[in-house]
Amino acid sequence: MVSAVAVAGSVTDPELPMITLADLGVLREVSEVDGRVIVSITPTYTGCPAMGTMRDDLEHALLGAGFREVEVRTVLQPAWSTDWISQDGRRKLAEAGIAPPAAAPRHTGPVPLTLSAPVSAVRCPRCDSADTEELSRFSATACKALRRCRACLEPFEHVKEI
Repeated sequence: MVSAVAVAGSVTDPELPMITLADLGVLREVSEVDGRVIVSITPTYTGCPAMGTMRDDLEHALLGAGFREVEVRTVLQPAWSTDWISQDGRRKLAEAGIAPPAAAPRHTGPVPLTLSAPVSAVRCPRCDSADTEELSRFSATACKALRRCRACLEPFEHVKEI
C-alpha cells in the first residue's frame, strides 16, 4: 500500500494545478493513528475559497488509495507564508507562466498599514525581464496579481508575497 504521506503529497492545488499542496506549503502534516489518516492543512489566507476543495480532494485521494478513515484538519497557527512554497513549486509556477513570489516581508512589531499597494520588482516568467508593471492587484484569485512585461509585452500572473 502507498503511504498516506505520498498520497496526500500528490494532491494538486485546485487554483494552481501545476503544483501540489505539498509544493504550495499548505500541507502541514500527515499522520496515521489507529488506522485513521489525519491530515493538517493551512489556508493561504483567511476565507480562501479553495479550502473546501482541497479538503475534498485530499479525502477523495486517500480513500481512493484504500485508507478507510480520513480526517482533514485546518491549522491556522502559524499563518501560511509564501516562503513555504518549495523551490520545485516555484519552478513549476514559472514554467506555467506565473511569476513566483519573492521573499515575504518581515515585520517586527505592528504591521504598517498604507493606502497604496506595495511596490515590488517582479521578473517576467517568460523573458526574465525585471521591467514589469502591475495591472491589477487581484487576478483570477485573490492571492495573485495581474502584471505585464514591458519588454515582451506579455501579461502574466504573480503570486503575491504574504
